[in-house]
Formats: sequence, structure tokens, C-alpha cells
Amino acid sequence: MRRNILITGASAGLGEEMARQFAAKGHNLALTARREDRLKALQDELTARHPGITVITHPLDVTDHEQVFEVFRLADTELDGGLDRVIVNAGIGKGAPLGSGRFDANLETAMTNFVAALAQAEAAMELFRARNAGHLVLISSIAGLRGLPKAVTTYAATKAAVASLAEGLQLELLGKPIKVSAIYPGYIRTELNEDVANTPLIADTVPGVRAMVAAIEAEKAKAYVPRWPWVPLARVMRYAPLPLLKRMV
Repeated sequence: MRRNILITGASAGLGEEMARQFAAKGHNLALTARREDRLKALQDELTARHPGITVITHPLDVTDHEQVFEVFRLADTELDGGLDRVIVNAGIGKGAPLGSGRFDANLETAMTNFVAALAQAEAAMELFRARNAGHLVLISSIAGLRGLPKAVTTYAATKAAVASLAEGLQLELLGKPIKVSAIYPGYIRTELNEDVANTPLIADTVPGVRAMVAAIEAEKAKAYVPRWPWVPLARVMRYAPLPLLKRMV
């Protein structure tokens, strides 16, 4: 079944690869990000590879909340039948230990990863409630399962908040046509972490995102991806005592 999918943060990383994989499945796409040149290059690539689909792009800074609503509403009118799925993916990984004088970095992370995600969820749900249908996907992180130390403290807190937002909506919409998914990626290699050493825990971009796309297509309420090793590790991380968790991270 062909869907109309909006993806934020689509100019790089997980968003860019999700766009490629959803396009290969024949879905129409609305792609947003701050870097318009990269969006246009991706649009050209996807329409050349898959001439049967429609790909539209809009520059969007998700921290501009009014623009979020404007772009979502516009994209909903530009794709025939409106948006079926919105993937709240845009985010950053800045951060510093609390009290180290870098409140600016932690604030930027909080505003981008959670407050902007809230705006995107609001804008998507406005559209979905109007037609009593749709699929909202919130990209959390394995880091959101527990509080984490040092430079990751704020990032982990934002991803926990995103997951809680998804669960609250799931509880409200249980048994109703609007679906909500929380996706928890583990370590998936992108250009943002390409300098990280190879470890058994990091997945290459294409197979890592393939696991994300499969979970999204199945409309899973919650998915740790890739399943190995993150399904068992998620359980360990969630319940490990703090001394053990500290040794793990």
C-alpha cells in the first residue's frame, strides 16, 4: 500500500536513509530539513531512481514552531490524499556535563530534541485527528531508557521525554484508528558518528535503518532496533542497578 510520508531531519543520517528505503518501497515523500541544497539533491536522486513516486521538499528548522505547523499543513495539501505518516526524526546530539558552563549546548539539545518534537507531534496530530487516521512515529533512542552521565545526560533525558510522549498518546488512542510508534535505535553508523571505532554494537547505516523501516511499516508501538543486540540489552539497561549501569556505559 502506497503511503504519503513526511520525514523531518531528512537531509542526513537516519532521516536520509529512511527516505531512500521508503522511496524504494514506492511511498510518496515530503522531506524537510534545514539544508535545502541537500534536500534537493536527495529529491533528484529519489525521483530518478523511482520515477513512479512523488517527492516534495521544504526547508524547515523544527525549532521554529510556527514554521513546523505551516510546513506540515502545506505538505498535507501537496500530496494527494494527505499525509498518512509523520516521522519525527530531526534531532541533535550536543551536550555537556551539567554545571560545566555549557548550558547553551544542553538547552539547544532540549529545545531541538524535545520541545521541537512536541511541536511536530502537535502539528501531525492536528492533521490526523481531523480525518481520524494516520501514523505518528517518534524516533527516541536506546539512550532514552535510563539516565546517562556526563555529555549525554541531557540528550538521554530528551529521548526519554520523546518516548513518554509517544506512550501517552498510545494510551489515549488505544483501539482507535490513529497509530503511534516509538522507535528506539541503538548505535547505527551515520556521518555524525563515522569516526567512532567499529564495535560489535554498531550497525552499518543501511541494515540499521532497514530494521527501523521494518518496525515503522509494521506500525509497532515500540521497537528496539536492530533487534540484536538491542532487544536483550534494552532489558538489561532498563533494570540494571546504577553501579552496574555505570560500568556498562
